[in-house]
Amino acid sequence: MSTPLEKIEQRLEALIEVHLIRYLTGPLTQKRVAERLTEALRANIGTQSLEPLPHNFILRLHPSTIATWEKEPRLLDGLTKIFRLATSEAQINFDAAPVFQFESDSSIGIDDIKVKVRRSLSTVEETQNSGEPGSTDETPSGKTAFLIVGGTKVHTLQTAITNIGRRLDNHLVIDDPRVSRYHSQIRYMRGRFLIFDLNSTGGTYVNGQRVSQSVLYPGDVISLAGLPIIFGQDNPPQSIASGDTMPLSPAASERSTAVLKNQPKADNIQE
Repeated sequence: MSTPLEKIEQRLEALIEVHLIRYLTGPLTQKRVAERLTEALRANIGTQSLEPLPHNFILRLHPSTIATWEKEPRLLDGLTKIFRLATSEAQINFDAAPVFQFESDSSIGIDDIKVKVRRSLSTVEETQNSGEPGSTDETPSGKTAFLIVGGTKVHTLQTAITNIGRRLDNHLVIDDPRVSRYHSQIRYMRGRFLIFDLNSTGGTYVNGQRVSQSVLYPGDVISLAGLPIIFGQDNPPQSIASGDTMPLSPAASERSTAVLKNQPKADNIQE
């Protein structure tokens, strides 16, 4: 009888063979990728007990393999979605939606891949060098921050991590077909809020620029595949729907913001 992890491996291999066969060619086979991902799960399930597993998966590959994979962005995006599907079906719990990152290692053969799991994401250089007090992922106590979603809904950021997407297990659930099931994540790190794109289909934009990760400033206009969201701090509106709002403080803006005249549109969302 197959164990749950063996079933995950079989499911991964089958999904990769069906959906990624045109991208995953050469000596690095679908079976090897499925094996290594399952091994990483097995190692962490054994050490984490019943706690949610870390969600950051580092794919260590030969530099030439990474160069090949980067030419096909749909490969990493598809692999991420397949992994989320297989682990969700198996009821594997993570501390956030799983994401993949590359790490170059010339000691690894071009026909192999190694996977390690990291609990925290690396920050952008701005937060690393900010010199501001506060540890990574601390609770944003005393830092009132909020999101205005679609001009009608206010969501207060009260935790260190806020997952955004269509699925009901996100902290901020957005029922919009343009938004991916796990679209983006906002983290409170070193005294600032940052947004990370979770390999979404339609992309995450800040002030009209597509980003993979970015520091957020009061007044920034975020767009999730065309859905506008405004990030604010300090003086959140009491009620957008009723029209009874409070003005932002003069110090709320640290930089100029862009107005999105034409919202980016999601193409061919297949989630």
